[in-house]
Amino acid sequence: MKIIMTTKIDLASMNIKRKLIEGFGFKEIDVRFDDNFVYKRDDTLILTTNQEMIYYDYLDKEIEKQLNIRPELIIFASRHSSKQKLPALTTHVTGNWDKSMYGGNDYSLAIAQPSAMKLALLKMNELNDLGWTVCYEATHHGPSELDVPSLFIEIGSSEEEWVNDRAGEILAETIMYVIDNYQKTNFKVAIGIGGGHYAPKQTKVALDSELAFSHIAPKYAHPVSKEMLLKAIERTAEKVEAIYVDWKGSKGETRQLAKSLAEELGVEFIKD
Repeated sequence: MKIIMTTKIDLASMNIKRKLIEGFGFKEIDVRFDDNFVYKRDDTLILTTNQEMIYYDYLDKEIEKQLNIRPELIIFASRHSSKQKLPALTTHVTGNWDKSMYGGNDYSLAIAQPSAMKLALLKMNELNDLGWTVCYEATHHGPSELDVPSLFIEIGSSEEEWVNDRAGEILAETIMYVIDNYQKTNFKVAIGIGGGHYAPKQTKVALDSELAFSHIAPKYAHPVSKEMLLKAIERTAEKVEAIYVDWKGSKGETRQLAKSLAEELGVEFIKD
């Protein structure tokens, strides 16, 4: 089963959920999750909670406990917030390169599904008739404690955007496209190193080439230890074939570590 996770306390999440139910044939079934109605279409469920999703560690185990289902993939339909209030459609995997500030555990990474995130990026970019930014975000916030692949797909970055009907439609269509196609892809998977939070170079490369990014460690999280880079590779659901470095957007210690680790592991080193 594929899971689309939503929460009642998030306007963007409820916007996306409504568009999924209206546009894609989801039907309410006689099951509850966290005391909320469950909706089903084929092998996909929409679940709803009453709490902030970034703090929902062990969600996969809770789904097994309540529904007796082990998810194959969890897509969190969510809002994105920023002080700049940048209108944006974003995707990323969760985790913390160092101390946890917004959910998850310290030095802990969720399992990335790079093909799903790349497809989300491509589809949002294709459908984007709003003139908004479409991008990856670096790995950040929780939940980090999940034993199945997951990703966030978000509407940003203020209430005006969260409730935008067209944004809800774009993300609903994107989510269904990802679910229908992520297992059919054959992209080259890379760990991303460097750049800002909105990963401009990684976003451009993913839109223009066959590279699909797993975890992205932005410059503000550097230095990143060898242990964490190895963990990023381990916590990727697909084979990692490259380490990509935004060279000018990385601190010296981390970019040299990335280069030596690529040589040690026998994966391609891409310096941009």
